[in-house]
Amino acid sequence: MDTKAHIFIVEDDLKIAALLKDYLLAAGYQVSHEANGRLALEQLRLSPPDLILLDLMLPELDGISICNEVRKFSQVPIIMLTARVEEVDRLLGLETGADDYVCKPFSPREVVARVKVHLRRSMAGLIKQPATEQSRFAIDKQQLRILVDAQPLNLTPVEYRLLAEFISHPERVFSRQQLLDFAHEDQRDINDRTVDTHIKNIRKKIQGKLPGNECLHSVYGVGYRFELPLSI
Repeated sequence: MDTKAHIFIVEDDLKIAALLKDYLLAAGYQVSHEANGRLALEQLRLSPPDLILLDLMLPELDGISICNEVRKFSQVPIIMLTARVEEVDRLLGLETGADDYVCKPFSPREVVARVKVHLRRSMAGLIKQPATEQSRFAIDKQQLRILVDAQPLNLTPVEYRLLAEFISHPERVFSRQQLLDFAHEDQRDINDRTVDTHIKNIRKKIQGKLPGNECLHSVYGVGYRFELPLSI
């Protein structure tokens, strides 16, 4: 059950914050709110919630900066709230560690639906990995992390979901559309650039742990394929 989960709203528009809080409380969640970016980050360091609804433009510290800092100590799901709909802003939010975004004006019911989806993902159990004694990757969905040679990769939630799917199906070729579906279930206005950006970031992070191992391969005209590296 995710109905007792704690949702932290970071939003300086008090009317929007109050509306979201009312809907989330009605859905059975615990809800807290902070309007100031700097104070919000202080609270998050002390007690991370189960999910964060994070406005992009905030006093003292903006949403992107908060996202960056939170990802240094927590993989809590983060849904960005923004009135800036340009593609670069969407990509920036996702690359910085945001799990999802909602563009203003939005339906509070839609936000609650997104919250439910991300809480189900984050509170799910351990993913069963393909049976292979040689795999150097371990997937831990309880902690929302992937380990390489017992060392955790510093992944965003979207990167985590994509890489977990690759690892669970080695050698399978995934189309960009399939990868978009894994990353974002609601089929919003996102495109191939988003997938390519995530793949580029995942490759870089794997290279940091396994220099010389090219695990993610482009399949021309189709998408991407993952090969598990062998143990040394």
